[in-house]
Amino acid sequence: MKEEFLHYLWKYGLFDSHSLLDSDGKKISVIHPGEYNRDSGPDFFNARILAGDIEWAGNVEIHCRSSHFDIHGHNNDHAFDNVILHVVAENDKRVFNARGEEILTVQMKYDESLYERYLDLVNNPAIIACQNEITSLDVFFVRHWLNSVAIERLESKSQAVLKVFRETGNDWEETFYRILIRYFGFRVNTEPFEMLANSLPFRIIRKHADNRFQIEALLFGTAGMLEEGLFKEALSDDYYSGLVREYKILSSKYSLKPLHGWIWKFNRLRPVNFPTVRLSQLSAMLSVAGGLFSRTAETEDIKQLRHLFEVSASPYWDDHYIFGRKSRNLSKKTGSQATDILLINAVIPVIFSYGRMRDRMEISERALSFLENIPPEENRIISEWSEVGIKPESALFSQALIQLRDEYCRKRRCLECRIGSKLISSGKKLNDFKNLVLEP
Repeated sequence: MKEEFLHYLWKYGLFDSHSLLDSDGKKISVIHPGEYNRDSGPDFFNARILAGDIEWAGNVEIHCRSSHFDIHGHNNDHAFDNVILHVVAENDKRVFNARGEEILTVQMKYDESLYERYLDLVNNPAIIACQNEITSLDVFFVRHWLNSVAIERLESKSQAVLKVFRETGNDWEETFYRILIRYFGFRVNTEPFEMLANSLPFRIIRKHADNRFQIEALLFGTAGMLEEGLFKEALSDDYYSGLVREYKILSSKYSLKPLHGWIWKFNRLRPVNFPTVRLSQLSAMLSVAGGLFSRTAETEDIKQLRHLFEVSASPYWDDHYIFGRKSRNLSKKTGSQATDILLINAVIPVIFSYGRMRDRMEISERALSFLENIPPEENRIISEWSEVGIKPESALFSQALIQLRDEYCRKRRCLECRIGSKLISSGKKLNDFKNLVLEP
C-alpha cells in the first residue's frame, strides 16, 4: 500500500464514509477534507469534521499504519499538535502528539478495485500507462486538463527565466538575449552559444544596434571564429578580413576575450545549421532599432512576431557555409521550423514571465494565444501520443503533451494527473471540493 493512494482516496472521498468511527463506534463525518500539503507538516490543512455533535477544524495526517506516526517522529513534533484526525489503512497502535494528547485515529475502508486499477497503471511497462484507455474519456475533459498542464509547463519555464533575470541584475533585455542565444544552439551547439552570451554582454551589442556588420564582428570574433588558422581558406577573403579588422578595434575597446574556435560543432549538422550561418542570422535579429525584447514584448500579432525572428544571414552567406569556401547560391533564412523552436522555447516563455512579473496578465495571456497559433511540434514524444490517438492541434497542446509525458507519465504520477485519477475512479462519484488542490 502506498500512502499517496490513501491521500487520493481522502481527497476525492473515495472511501466508505461509514468506516470512519471513533473509539466509541460513533460515526465521524467529513465536512471538508482540507487543503493538500506537499511540504513538511500534516498532509491536509484546515480540514473540518463532525464528531458527534461537535465540529472540529484542524489538520489531517494520513498513514498506511497508525504506528508510522511515531516511526516518522510526529509524536515529538509540535507541528502535528493541531492534527484533529489520523486516517490509516491499518490501525495498529494508539498515538499521541507532542503534548501527550491522544489523536483520534480512524481506519479508512475502500473498494479494493480502486487499488487494483491504480496498480494496473503504475505497473504498466508502457511509458504512457493509460494508452489503451485514454481515448475512452471525454475529449473536452482531456482538453481541459491539457490546458492546465500547458500553463504548468510555462510556469516551470518561467522559473528558469526569472533565475536568469535575477542573475542579470533585473535586466529584461539581457535576460532575453541570453535565453534566445541558448536556444539558437539547437541542442548541438547549446553550450557554445551560452558561453558566447556570457562572454559578450548585450549592453555591448545594444550600442551597435544600428550597424549589423559590427554586431557580426562582435559575435564571430568573441565566438573565436576569427581565430587565425581556424579557417585557412578565408585568409584572402575580403569579408572575413573586414570582420577581423573590425573585431580588433571593438575587442580592444570593450576588453573582450574570444572563446576557443574549436568548441563549435559542425559535424553531423546540415550546412544550413552551421554555427557560422546561425551567428549571422542572430546578428540580423539583434540589429533592431529600439531593442529586440522591447519590440517582442509590444507585438500583439503572431505574424508580426514571426517577422522579428524569420531573418536571413547576410548576403555573404548566400554562397558560403564557412569562411572562405564558396558553395551553391542559397539564401540562408531561418526556416519556419527553426523559428517555431525559438518562439516556443525562448521567446514565448520570456513574454509569459515578463507579464507575470509586471502583473500584466494581458501580456501573459498573449503568450498563451501565440502558442495556440503555432503548429504543433513534431518529435518523438508527440509521435508517441499520436500512436495512442492523441494528436495536438497547436504548440500549446504539444507542449502540454511533452509536460504530461515527462512529468506525469514517466514518473507514474497517475494520481496527480486528472486523466489517471479519472480512470482509476471510473464508475465512482468524486467529491468535488472547489478549494482543494492536490495537483502541483
